[in-house]
Amino acid sequence: MPLRPLFGRLRRLLAPYRVGYSAAVEILLLPGVAVALGVWLNPADPFFAREEFPWIWLAPLVLALRYGPMVGLLGAAMVFLLWFGLIGYGTGWNALPKSYFLGGLITVMLAAEFSSVWRGRVRRAESMQDYLDERLDGLTRNHYLLRLSHDRLEQELLSRPVSMRDALTGLRALVGQAQAGQALPAASEFLRLTAQYCQVDRAALVPLRNGKPSAAEAVFLGEAFEVVVDDPLVRHAERVRVLVHVAIESLPERLDSRYIAVAPVSDARGEVHALMLVHAMPFFALQEETLQMLNLMLGFYGDDLSSTQLVSELTRIWPDCPQPFALELQRLIRLRVESAVPSMLVALSFAPNPDQSDLPEAVARQRRALDVSWLVRGALDQPSALLVVMPLAGSEAVDGYLARLSRWIENDRGIGLDAAGIRSRSWRIGDAAASELLAHVLEACDVADQARDLRRSA
Repeated sequence: MPLRPLFGRLRRLLAPYRVGYSAAVEILLLPGVAVALGVWLNPADPFFAREEFPWIWLAPLVLALRYGPMVGLLGAAMVFLLWFGLIGYGTGWNALPKSYFLGGLITVMLAAEFSSVWRGRVRRAESMQDYLDERLDGLTRNHYLLRLSHDRLEQELLSRPVSMRDALTGLRALVGQAQAGQALPAASEFLRLTAQYCQVDRAALVPLRNGKPSAAEAVFLGEAFEVVVDDPLVRHAERVRVLVHVAIESLPERLDSRYIAVAPVSDARGEVHALMLVHAMPFFALQEETLQMLNLMLGFYGDDLSSTQLVSELTRIWPDCPQPFALELQRLIRLRVESAVPSMLVALSFAPNPDQSDLPEAVARQRRALDVSWLVRGALDQPSALLVVMPLAGSEAVDGYLARLSRWIENDRGIGLDAAGIRSRSWRIGDAAASELLAHVLEACDVADQARDLRRSA
């Protein structure tokens, strides 16, 4: 048994907190036992009134130390009654040893007072200790839960140490890796990205030929497995053209599938190029966040497969529009529509200033790592506006970008945005089609007519 609970029980036995029925028994029992021992050991003087030490008074002294002044006083009164019953009855008050009883009573009351004071202090100390123990237990539990949460978060970060921005950066690296004759260009690299970002262990990309999956051209992640075209999840994914998985309760036949998830690889126009079959992934990875990330990556990869068609929709109207800018704008519009992830388009228009002719190019170099820009040139092939696409950004990110740009201009040129002739506007990507949005932005920057004149003269 631990020592602390043992000492606690012993202390409560010697000095109880409350005066109960046991105290009444002890008031009668202890003085009676003490007098009985006195009669047995010293019959001539059972109260030890003429001895060197009055041993009888130990009984009320113990009562006073255990229960306090009131019980000690009752114990002393019990000693007096026993003396009066055994010795003093019929002798009168003159035979009463007054100093003997007065000294004993004073000793009992002093012990009772010290007992009362220290019992109060001990009670307060124990109450404080109990409170501190409860706080310590609570802090220990909270620390344990925090430790578990930290370990769980650490495991998740170790297994998926990326964010949506990191995934977007990795997907951009796949652009331009297409090779002639490949049904799914850079498919192996894309599958490795899904393993890193979405914790996919085994999967396959199966291209579509005439609307049907071509198992012979499948590209695998991990160990190859059998591609079953007639699988229930595959049929359902072909029918609804969205990501489906085994946790969808509305699909009873999902339990007969050998795959965990099946997702179409489609572009912004809705054309499906391939199917991704997820054969193995950790149980805890099958959650909404991971599936949303996988769906996002598949959408970006599908846009890469049809990048030529997506870009041509804008370059046909604005031939000088850079292809990366046009593709990113189309991607982000789809991301906004399908996943409600915000992105912004910032337009900076520059007033003609011969002394700051290099300012537009310098400002274009101050973009963020994920941003894609288009430096629009107006009359005489001079830069008139800078359009910056800011993926995965809201209005707060736009304010931060403009504040950082303002500080840079002040440090580099010694002037502010207004003095440099720079006006800024921002639009939320996804509220309109790409061509409609660009037309509105260029008109707001007063460069639409100039660009139209350049195209007409060309």
